[in-house]
Amino acid sequence: QVQLVESGGGLVQPGGSLRLSCEASGSAFSIGAMGWFRQGSEIQRELVATITRGGNTIYADSIKGRFTISRDNAKNTVYLQMNSLKPEDTDVYYCTAQTIRIYWGQGTQVTVSS
Repeated sequence: QVQLVESGGGLVQPGGSLRLSCEASGSAFSIGAMGWFRQGSEIQRELVATITRGGNTIYADSIKGRFTISRDNAKNTVYLQMNSLKPEDTDVYYCTAQTIRIYWGQGTQVTVSS
């Protein structure tokens, strides 16, 4: 089993920045793709960004040009640099990691408000 611990969420003003971090531990296998989702709605989580071990990335259209995903394989850590934040970015953000199955973090709250 893999544990994902997220950090970096909080309250920020519109136009501000936050950097989310997620460290994976306890994996018996090499971790493949990692990523970030946000709650989106009561019934559907929304993909924010994903990154492979080799650094290939996919971004949601809603955040392209504003967010950057990166990872440090030696530390089993994935990051989400969020710039030019908007009130509509307010949500709970979840870290994911892939080994033989997909693991989910517990989520970290991001609130964008003046």
